[in-house]
Amino acid sequence: MYTGLLHLHNFLRWVILILLVIALVRHYRGMNARASYTPGDRKIDLFLMIASHTMLLIGLYQWFAGPLGLKNIQALGFGEVMKNASFRFFAVEHFVGMLIAIILITIGRAAGKPATAGVAQHKKAFTLFLVALILILISIPWPFREAVARPII
Repeated sequence: MYTGLLHLHNFLRWVILILLVIALVRHYRGMNARASYTPGDRKIDLFLMIASHTMLLIGLYQWFAGPLGLKNIQALGFGEVMKNASFRFFAVEHFVGMLIAIILITIGRAAGKPATAGVAQHKKAFTLFLVALILILISIPWPFREAVARPII
């Protein structure tokens, strides 16, 4: 079960990245055109939030049940985990970075909920989604990162 969820976690990474880029483009256009929120903007934001929350639930299961999260901290101790770059990345850095990004996505999604959402809400959502995208890109175990490399697909 753990391996299947790991593959799903990897797949959802791409879904979230694509939805984030689409949302950023839509909010950037909304800011520059001084447009109000459209139903399409709200749907993209909603799908992004649903995908990120699903990813969070899968990630929490992996952190608690998998070998690189809580079990590693319990077995080695927090001090030893922090001394090892690979263990620290999955036990702390990836977890915290992604959690903050998901919180930012949720707040950005909430910006467009009022019926009167306009330029200010586009700007707020754009800013929050951009920071979330940067955090996600930093927190992903890309194949070029030596100690924490995971395959692209």
